[in-house]
Amino acid sequence: MAARNSKPEETTPAATVRTQEYAAGTGWNVGQTAPDDAFRALDAAGTGGPTGPVVHEHPGGYARQIVAKGGLVTDGVKRELDAAESDEG
Repeated sequence: MAARNSKPEETTPAATVRTQEYAAGTGWNVGQTAPDDAFRALDAAGTGGPTGPVVHEHPGGYARQIVAKGGLVTDGVKRELDAAESDEG
């Protein structure tokens, strides 16, 4: 009589599939890649406060770059973009 193996038969584990990570896309929402540079002029009076609209080329004089083309749009970038938009209206 043959001896019975009490252990269950070992099988080859299933292949592990890594999840695919996709970029969030291009746009101005948090987590996306900025489609363009974004600058905002600074007050020439010396206060250094942002003034005027967001532009996509350096406006000359004093300006702050909010985000570079291809950069990640963070909460801070979105806040600055929204603040500029609300100052315009």
